[in-house]
Amino acid sequence: MARTRDPFANFDRMRRQIDELFGDAWGRAGLGTPRRVGFRPRVDVYYCGDDRPLAVIKADLAGIDSEHLSIEVRGRTVVISGDRQARDAEGRVYQQIEVESGPFLREIQLGADVVAEQARATYEDGVLRVEIPLAAPEEARHIEIKGSAADEDGAPE
Repeated sequence: MARTRDPFANFDRMRRQIDELFGDAWGRAGLGTPRRVGFRPRVDVYYCGDDRPLAVIKADLAGIDSEHLSIEVRGRTVVISGDRQARDAEGRVYQQIEVESGPFLREIQLGADVVAEQARATYEDGVLRVEIPLAAPEEARHIEIKGSAADEDGAPE
């Protein structure tokens, strides 16, 4: 099955890197928008399989209990949401905190139609893997072209 490369696939990654690079500096200077609540987990999206093609989404969700995760398929959009519980800070003085906590919602736009009813997900070692079979393309349908309202000798009816 031939697949085309999504020309926009790397824009989200670039936006995250720019946010990480400039986000805090802009915020401290009062030039940026307030930091959003929660976080945005990183995902990989790819397509594989020849006899049974799949869309596969892998999300890095370390430290999140599977009971706090939710997955929905809405057409070509997969929505992963959840909540990484805040760490217990009692009796601790942190020098550095980089593991983000709080609620999150991640919408992933797929480049093909899928069969949502056959989706399955596994969660192991902090990695959520969602596999969704791609829908078979509709077969081409021949459409008959009807003539004009003129009869066979060219005179209108």
